Amino acid sequence: MMEITNLLMAFYDYPDELHDIIKVITEWELEVAEDICAHIHPEAVFHHDDWGSQQSTFIAPAMFEDFLLDAYKQVYGYYHDHGVELVVHHSDSYAATLVPYMIEMGINVWQGAMSSNNIPDLIKKYRGDITFMAGLDSAWVDNPEWNRDTIREVVKRELDKYDPHGFIPCLTVGGPFSTYKEVYGITSEEIDKYNKARFNL
Repeated sequence: MMEITNLLMAFYDYPDELHDIIKVITEWELEVAEDICAHIHPEAVFHHDDWGSQQSTFIAPAMFEDFLLDAYKQVYGYYHDHGVELVVHHSDSYAATLVPYMIEMGINVWQGAMSSNNIPDLIKKYRGDITFMAGLDSAWVDNPEWNRDTIREVVKRELDKYDPHGFIPCLTVGGPFSTYKEVYGITSEEIDKYNKARFNL
């Protein structure tokens, strides 16, 4: 409803009004969730909302808790209470400091987790409470210089770092696509080849 810089300033300059706006958006999200659960009966939902840049969250964790935690708890809680087993939240950004809130609000899978989050450490700390999905920054391979050899090298370099329990490898992009259309499919193929070799499948 407003340009991003003005929105971020509103957290400081107009907190009461922003709380009211978030309340209205939450009520709308709950109406949508009600229709989805009543008519589609999904086992999983995939929800997009980026929370930061590559290096930091857009707002401090304490501010996130004050403004957004309860809203997400309501929405994701509704889904879980109405038959949705898995809530997958996409945020291709830095958000490591928000992981405790993700768990509290009912996120099962954080999709889009970028390498700047130190995912291996997050897996050790939060294994069993949340699953991390991505780890392969799209910009590394989804660019004009892309080729299969580079993709294979990036996949091996990154996946060698990860404990497979609590981690799902993929590009950080929030869906089955890429800017250069072949990149997504080839990356998925190289992940499959890596897994077969590593786990003797």
